[in-house]
Amino acid sequence: MSVSIDISGLPQERIHIVPSALSELGMSLHALSEPGHHPGLQGWATAVSTRLDPCLADRLCEADFLWRTTFSDVFAPFAGLPGQSSLPGATLAEELDQLDKLTDEQFVDAALEFTCQSTYSEPDRNLLSDPVVQRRALDLAAARGPHQVRFTKRLLDDPPVVRAWFRTLLEDCDEAFFADTWARVKHQLAADSRHKTELLRHKGLPEALKAISGAVSLDESGQLITVDKISVGRTTTGSGGLVIVPTSLGWPHLWVLHRKGWQASITYPISAPGLTAPPTVEQLTRRMSALAHPVRMRLCRHLARGAYTTSELADAHGMTAPEISRHLSVLKKADLITTRRRGRYVQHQLDISVVSRLGSDFIEGVLR
Repeated sequence: MSVSIDISGLPQERIHIVPSALSELGMSLHALSEPGHHPGLQGWATAVSTRLDPCLADRLCEADFLWRTTFSDVFAPFAGLPGQSSLPGATLAEELDQLDKLTDEQFVDAALEFTCQSTYSEPDRNLLSDPVVQRRALDLAAARGPHQVRFTKRLLDDPPVVRAWFRTLLEDCDEAFFADTWARVKHQLAADSRHKTELLRHKGLPEALKAISGAVSLDESGQLITVDKISVGRTTTGSGGLVIVPTSLGWPHLWVLHRKGWQASITYPISAPGLTAPPTVEQLTRRMSALAHPVRMRLCRHLARGAYTTSELADAHGMTAPEISRHLSVLKKADLITTRRRGRYVQHQLDISVVSRLGSDFIEGVLR
């Protein structure tokens, strides 16, 4: 499973690595609504939440599905502008102006993407003109909760009013807490953007993507970017460009905008706890499958206590050496055990460091 971006024919000068105040504002709202996703930001989230005006907090609840479950494309309006070649504005105000330039259809479709469970594969569903599509949207919204039904009805009935309300909401968030946050992080984001841009210019796109995330890679032909995620999607840059946006608040999320008709974009976290590279989705699946077997679970209990040969394990578990070897082979392919030779004996032992990270690796994988 992965999301891919076809960059065939894309010249390097159409690849831009730039910060976005609006994107970071969206990430800050997500971190406030889902502090469990961002343990490193709990101090910041608590400080902001405790001094947030109750009226503003209530207003945020009305549209929190735009940032709580995942990350709505309304926070990347530059990607929806004609030509698929625009960049994020230099200031939050400029990016809000870009948001105003989206058509009502674009805004409504992006805003209701998660409420109504739409997908990128149906961008021409005519939400504002097809009564059947509207009824379907309201039915889907009903399953998500009454406040999402109310928001959906308001948006379908009068998009300009809701768009004005939403812009005012974001401006009030900027005044209440985000301006201070942005002043603190924007220089770090700018520095990271410059560093990645230098890598792009002097060492090429593969090295720049590697520095962005171990989950992002370029194939040997240099035509396809693959983002390792537990989701499936595909887009192409075509005659447009590729925009890569850093975030200081987004870890562990790695977000890919691949909406049809919009410019491709990747939003990546500039820092992450720990020094180890995250496992791929394939590695994670292999490890969890390997541990799901009861015999291998019992072997792991044994191997966690020390290093043992195949014969020792066969005797301890009442199995034949070939049977034990087959189970050890599965564990080894999943990188869950280490093997060492002691004279003529080969000993196996559980890699505690890998197993201990499985929980956090799984959470990072599903949230990536």
